[in-house]
Amino acid sequence: MAETVLSSVLGQLSTLLRDEGRLLGGLRQEVQFIRDELEQMRAFLREAEAKEEDAQPTLQQWIKQVRDAAYDTEDILDEFVARFARHRATGFYGSVRRIFSSIKNLRARHRVAGEIQIIKSRIQSISEAHQRYQSEYGIPAQASNSLSVVNNTTWRHSRDDALLVEEAKLVGIDQPKKHLISQLLEGDDYQLKVVSVVGMGGLGKTTLVKRVHEDPEVRRHFPVRAWVTVSQTCDFQYLLKDLIRQLHKEGKKPVPQWIESLHITELKEFIRDFLQQAGRYAIVFDDVWDVEFWNTIKFALPETSDGGNRVMLTTRKADVASASCIESLGFVYRMDPLSFEDSWTLFCNKIFKGNSCPGHLMDVAKGVLDKCEGLPLAILAISGLLAMKDVNRTEEWEIVRGSLGGELEGTGKLDRVKRILFLSYNDLPWHLKTCLLYTSIYPEDCEIACYQLINLWIAERFVEWREGRSIEDVAWGYLSELVNRSLIQVSKVFYEGIPLECRIHDLLREIIVSKSREQNIVTITTGQPMMWPSDKVRRLVVHGSSSNNTQHPQQRPSYCFDHLRSFITVGSINPLLYKMLLSDVLRSSKLLKVLDLGGQETQEEIPNEIFKMFLLKHLDLCGTRVARVPKAIGKLQHLEYLDLGYTRVRELPVEILKLQKLRFLRVYHQVDSSDDDYGYQGFKAPSNMGGLLALETLNCVDASSGSIIIKEIGKLTQLRELYITKLRREDGKELCSSLANLTGLQRLSVQSFGKGDDHEIIDLNHHHPSLSSSSFLQSLCMLILRGRLEKMPQWVARLHGLVRIDLNWSRLRGEEDPLESLQHLPNLGQINFCGSYQGEGLCFKAGGFLKLKRLELRRMEGLRWMRVEEGALPRLQKLYLDLLPLLEELPLGIQHLSQLQGLYLYEMSSEMIEKVENQKEDSEDYRRMAHIPEIVIGSYTDDGEWRERQLWGKKKKKT
Repeated sequence: MAETVLSSVLGQLSTLLRDEGRLLGGLRQEVQFIRDELEQMRAFLREAEAKEEDAQPTLQQWIKQVRDAAYDTEDILDEFVARFARHRATGFYGSVRRIFSSIKNLRARHRVAGEIQIIKSRIQSISEAHQRYQSEYGIPAQASNSLSVVNNTTWRHSRDDALLVEEAKLVGIDQPKKHLISQLLEGDDYQLKVVSVVGMGGLGKTTLVKRVHEDPEVRRHFPVRAWVTVSQTCDFQYLLKDLIRQLHKEGKKPVPQWIESLHITELKEFIRDFLQQAGRYAIVFDDVWDVEFWNTIKFALPETSDGGNRVMLTTRKADVASASCIESLGFVYRMDPLSFEDSWTLFCNKIFKGNSCPGHLMDVAKGVLDKCEGLPLAILAISGLLAMKDVNRTEEWEIVRGSLGGELEGTGKLDRVKRILFLSYNDLPWHLKTCLLYTSIYPEDCEIACYQLINLWIAERFVEWREGRSIEDVAWGYLSELVNRSLIQVSKVFYEGIPLECRIHDLLREIIVSKSREQNIVTITTGQPMMWPSDKVRRLVVHGSSSNNTQHPQQRPSYCFDHLRSFITVGSINPLLYKMLLSDVLRSSKLLKVLDLGGQETQEEIPNEIFKMFLLKHLDLCGTRVARVPKAIGKLQHLEYLDLGYTRVRELPVEILKLQKLRFLRVYHQVDSSDDDYGYQGFKAPSNMGGLLALETLNCVDASSGSIIIKEIGKLTQLRELYITKLRREDGKELCSSLANLTGLQRLSVQSFGKGDDHEIIDLNHHHPSLSSSSFLQSLCMLILRGRLEKMPQWVARLHGLVRIDLNWSRLRGEEDPLESLQHLPNLGQINFCGSYQGEGLCFKAGGFLKLKRLELRRMEGLRWMRVEEGALPRLQKLYLDLLPLLEELPLGIQHLSQLQGLYLYEMSSEMIEKVENQKEDSEDYRRMAHIPEIVIGSYTDDGEWRERQLWGKKKKKT
């Protein structure tokens, strides 16, 4: 974390010296000195933080000193900019204002100068210690190697522990084991085949692969076998020698002594020659951490004359799994957590020796098991801990459930879980460590909005700008890397490749919260007790709590948040607590940069104090009752993010145009709060909206005022996401002209007037000269058209990058089959149709929709039949049929959908449901759908409650 703070401060110092040098005056030399000293410390600090866990207290204290000095430097810089850099007026009145400000702020300048001198002295002292520690702890090979030994020892114990799980304790392993064995044995190809098993630490990847590797059928099929355990800091030369020893031992041959003198290249050649002569082989590389390992080891693995050679990998990283399979006939198996049923079986096997759980322990046992979230390693560790407790004393079990976080920090039964999960954290580069620790702002079991998370990272300066890429792209890259490393789990996608919501495994979150608290990254409270761990709270996060036992304002002291940079609320906060804390924050936090009040329904207006926060970058008022944005919004010249979604705001003042750094602007509300099929209404924008040149997200702008606002949209050339509401038919041509300028647009939503059948026609089918260009909207990944269409726009069929399309209330006639325009789009992965087609039938033709994974057909009242030709929809995984009253049969050819994982029938006709439910196992209809793993039926009860039931399929824990 110190590295992150330091990098942020160095960026500020460089900007200050470059852009505000004239304001620094005599302080320039001191500021330059501070910048140079901190820059020299940065490389050493990066190494020191990597060793912080195992470092001596003196080095840990030095790291803390650097972190505190960087924070204090940031305070001084922010105060300087807020006080002296805001007056940009020119001319006579501007000169008068600057003179007045300089006289008024003379005392403040002296105070800032004094603080800079104090910081300079502190930096000098820290720098002297840096020189000492550089020789004591610095980068010498001896220090690095000793750390590697520690890590390797820890890691090797973890690997050994995984292999010692008895067969009797394993549950839920039979089907994955059979599946992997079939992947190993099928085919007589001569190309080397790689099978990779990927998932987060503790899922049992090693255990599963060991059982596959030791299976008698596998042993018979592969006479040459070896198991190689890799690590984060593996000694590649030692690893190759170990492989040679295993291969000779398996073949009952003596190991040549002279291999000890071979170099890496010679060792690889030796292995390659040995395997070419030895026969069919199967080698496991367990716990692979980076792609480079595979790129190096693969040259030692030949395709032999016997053919059918196999390699298995286990890894926590998705990119390692895919990279190892891409050049071979590879297969990636993503390992999922255990189902609740399997988790319960494993739990009871360990504690009650296969007997059932006593009734008085049932609730607390399920509560403990929920904490494990299907992680076998955690279930075994926690059940081992509980096995030592008295089963007749419920309170002992309750103590364990209530203190699972504390147990993770101790040295008890759960220490092994922490050690294994902590390996993944330690492997992260410094910037990703900070981003991961920041997720501690979200409470347990929280579904995290991904766009909100990455924009908070940006506002907190955790994301480094990179040449040629937008800051948002870099932030999405950070999130993708954490997902790739199995540290963040995607729970819902916006469309293929773009996660909408994510979450953190509960036990991993305990480690994150502990580490975040230790490094003072955030301070989290639910209001009870009202105590802070530090007198310098920089990020205050308030979690919603069901408790209303908040102190009375007269009994509670007022808090000062002079150093606060972020104030964030998560969930609905107790109104009294919220009011008190917000009052303290607004009174004393003049340097605030992040203010997130999302979801606080008691907030009915934007407090005036906010407009004095000159440095504010991120303002989230989503879900509040705010109805008006004052003209004073123009004072927030550093604002980059403004979220007014689901508020009562309907119009923005012209002063919004002063926010020249604004990247993200959302202002909208639902047309029908009970049904999101009807879309959203936007805000009335100032007529010269095109002046906000930094805008990347604009959601949703009301276009009912006519062509002026449509032309202005064409000036926003940085737009990546654009939502337009109330588009008039006559403005369609002008919109196409504007869209031609938006070469980086990725997400586009266009909605016309009206609701349901009353929608006005959207006319985007224009042959403007720019439309003939192959570059028109070629960056577009998602297209939503909500309103009547006479015909599909011709340019849609040329959107080769399109991944998702939604057509709502298009009411296309039978002769205007929407599938014709879409079937050959090469990247289309998701289709959502709602009231989009009036024809009687839909036919998915052979060779069409080759990448489609999700298809939803909804509210198409005239649809009577569907047909899937063989060769169509080869990758379809999810099929949703919703409110199709005339559809009485399953789609003809549904048996061709070999990859279908789920069929969801929502509010369908009673005839359809009856036919699906009452199939006999020997019937033709049953055979057509027997391959579908899950079929779900959903409908509303007479009292308006939604009910779902599974016709068949394994139940999964609801997230």
